[in-house]
Amino acid sequence: MSQKIPMTPEGYERLRAELEHLKRVERPKVVRAIAEAREHGDLSENAEYHAAKERQSFVEGRILELQNKLAQAQVIQPKSGDPQTVVFGSTVHLVDLESGEEKRYTLVGAEESDIANGRISVHSPVGRALIGHRVGDVVTIQAPARTIEYEIQAITFD
Repeated sequence: MSQKIPMTPEGYERLRAELEHLKRVERPKVVRAIAEAREHGDLSENAEYHAAKERQSFVEGRILELQNKLAQAQVIQPKSGDPQTVVFGSTVHLVDLESGEEKRYTLVGAEESDIANGRISVHSPVGRALIGHRVGDVVTIQAPARTIEYEIQAITFD
């Protein structure tokens, strides 16, 4: 039995759009590139043909990967209103108690995580530590370099 992949509606839509783009745009483009390369003759020494076949392999592999992820997706609608605890889809505003640095993380599924944009997986060490906590709680996170203590300042659903 396959495990469900938690996802926000936006994350699901992003993967679905990528799949459609690969099927409707990239796949036909690769097929045309292979046909053009075949017209150039000897395939054993045809760099364009080999590059197109390699691209085709990548595109087909990514299509299969996306189809599997979408089939296993469990779309979770983030709550709205006055959030009391940190849950999937919530945005958590934190303060590092040692440095005073402010952080803002949105808890999403692993497929949507993007640390540069403040989107972290609920399965990451930080995500796991934050789930279930409330505003004002101090959360201790064991990082490779040091132990970090954050105080939860606010919980929102952006």
